[in-house]
Amino acid sequence: MPKLQGFEFWSRTLGGARHVVAPMVDQSELAWRLLSRRHGAQLCYTPMLHAQVFVRDANYRKENLYCDVCPEDRPLIVQFCANDPEVFVQAALLAQDYCDAIDLNLGCPQMIAKRGHYGAFLQEEWDLLQKMIQLAHEKLSVPVTCKIRVFPDIDKTVRYAQMLEQAGCQLLTVHGRTKEQKGPLSGAASWEHIKAVRVRPFCLDRKAVAIPVFANGNIQSLHDVERCMQDTGVQGVMSAEGNLHNPALFEGRSPAVWELVEEYLDIVRLYPCPLSCVRAHLFKLWHHTLQVHQQLRDELAKVKTLEGIAAVSQALKLRCQEDMSRQEEGAQPAGDLPFFHWICQPYVRPGPREASKENSGSSKRALEEEEGSMDGLSKNKQKKQLRNPHKTFDPSLKPKYAKCDQCGNPKGNRCVFNLCRGCCKKRAFKETADCPGHGLLFKTKLEKSLAWNGTQPRRQEPPQVGSGAPGAFSEVLGSALA
Repeated sequence: MPKLQGFEFWSRTLGGARHVVAPMVDQSELAWRLLSRRHGAQLCYTPMLHAQVFVRDANYRKENLYCDVCPEDRPLIVQFCANDPEVFVQAALLAQDYCDAIDLNLGCPQMIAKRGHYGAFLQEEWDLLQKMIQLAHEKLSVPVTCKIRVFPDIDKTVRYAQMLEQAGCQLLTVHGRTKEQKGPLSGAASWEHIKAVRVRPFCLDRKAVAIPVFANGNIQSLHDVERCMQDTGVQGVMSAEGNLHNPALFEGRSPAVWELVEEYLDIVRLYPCPLSCVRAHLFKLWHHTLQVHQQLRDELAKVKTLEGIAAVSQALKLRCQEDMSRQEEGAQPAGDLPFFHWICQPYVRPGPREASKENSGSSKRALEEEEGSMDGLSKNKQKKQLRNPHKTFDPSLKPKYAKCDQCGNPKGNRCVFNLCRGCCKKRAFKETADCPGHGLLFKTKLEKSLAWNGTQPRRQEPPQVGSGAPGAFSEVLGSALA
């Protein structure tokens, strides 16, 4: 069958999906996707997968995609991070039979994406992105999609989206934040940027792109979903944080936390996943309750089995039911919460100042207030500077490391192959060579081994039974008995 494109792909393959669960590292695994689908999600993405690791590691493929066949888990889009067209296509070819489309991650703003040179840190490299999308569009049997972040300038954001469409992107998800907006600096997402990608500014009768667009950002309830679609004109709305705190968001419900926790744990027993994923989900679902019953936070962090996690969750449920029984009629939720802590509800990430006050008494490093801190440094950096007064944290003064010729990681300064240690070790072993810069001496050790074997006296071979001179066996036996 010919490959469907654009709106035909969205309407027929994706069923006109409007409620979408975002790709989240270690958070949108199969069990969570099934839970979300049961409560209104119409399309899900896999967690972000590393294309290079997916190509070379069969176990990674098995753990993240080649698991039990689950007809419920469709339509499904697999997301990869990559910075090499060939590697991206190789990974996509290995995944295309298990999904309905392949997505290129151009939206991750985290430091690991900066180090690995992928995600939002590719958004200025338009030539590279064109090559990646074009090659995948030509080679794959399923459509290619992209998830992006916006530029501060709306016009540049529109041109960016149009470039990706022209390269072969069949569906575009626009997260209305820049790559600098993350963590406590996230702020509100700009729906104005998203709307501009759908419709040219000041030209309401002309579309900026002719492919379906999903919006991402500021989605905490079903009301937000409906308002976003009305304000921006997008075909669908994607949720990440809102979905993690309330998987029933797309149903427009806010159930008791334990209702969804128990359902999720039942699914995990059928479709197992790493315990770290389960623990992370429960920390999100029970977030507001753990602010009240903090003694159970440590217990949830320490348990090492699924049943142990279920036991802590049951204890939290009992605490909540006790709080409900003591609740006076007409009482209001504590703080700024819209509901009582045992109800699934959004979590609004505090800004830098609020986060500093909120974490001031916790074990985590508190964010520093702008005034009163030494040169605006965090406590951790201040301690490092006290130990080493000459240490600087100015990014412009940090040394620029040359990249490994093969993988892009920083190369060794004295490596004879211009590689990082991992790549150098593989090459030195394969070629039986030395790299003094990395302390790898395969050639030297081989030469020493051969020299040592050459200086050793040859061991006299014992006579074989039934061969050699007559009586040899008797002589050997007699000397042994003597």
